[in-house]
Amino acid sequence: MSRIPVWKTIARQMTDEIASGHYAPGDKLPTEASLSARFGVNRHTVRRALASLNEAGLSYSRRGAGVFVATAPTDYAIGRRVRFHQNLAAAGKLPNTSTLRLETRSADTREAEALNLVPGSKVVVYERLSSADNAPIALSRSVFPAERFPGLLDKLKKIGSVTAALNDEGLDDYLRASTRLTAKSATAVQALHLRIVQGSPILRTVSLNTDKAGQPIEYGHTWFAGDRVTLTVSHDE
Repeated sequence: MSRIPVWKTIARQMTDEIASGHYAPGDKLPTEASLSARFGVNRHTVRRALASLNEAGLSYSRRGAGVFVATAPTDYAIGRRVRFHQNLAAAGKLPNTSTLRLETRSADTREAEALNLVPGSKVVVYERLSSADNAPIALSRSVFPAERFPGLLDKLKKIGSVTAALNDEGLDDYLRASTRLTAKSATAVQALHLRIVQGSPILRTVSLNTDKAGQPIEYGHTWFAGDRVTLTVSHDE
């Protein structure tokens, strides 16, 4: 009878423990040193076992931080009304957003063109990290015309929600006019925020939202962790 390699035995044991709930999605797995001591093997054997978990999609590595249990992909609808918190709530996930950058500056050429602004016009820039059940899933950058929404910067600081802040600025509704989806590789900074390995596949969307009259009000980029989100096209109203 052929002998099962030790690393496969370790991988099966760790797989069973993840399936049994010993380690929840997003939890950090024991270190190579801890697993080496536990199973009485060298680190090379443990490293091979952990690599097989990554290959199977059960875990992911974050350079300098360790190995973490992967989460099930979250369905994220791309329709006429794209709302982060509503999308995650519909998927049974707990949403959370942390602000990375919030400022007013001059629009670059692409932003001015997308928002129908004169080059150099002031825009409000809102960058954030979005999570589902405490697992980071997306980095976003939204750009808004500052002249139309003069109080938006302060309201985003207080509220955090784009929809609520725009509502306070007098915009009762907005619609997705277009979305472009492109596959990319994570940069070092993106990988750090999303807790993935640099160069991992990510999905980038470039979108434009308008008011009900068709006037552009938000030009956005979002970078989704490729293995944590399933983008779906929603044929809503």
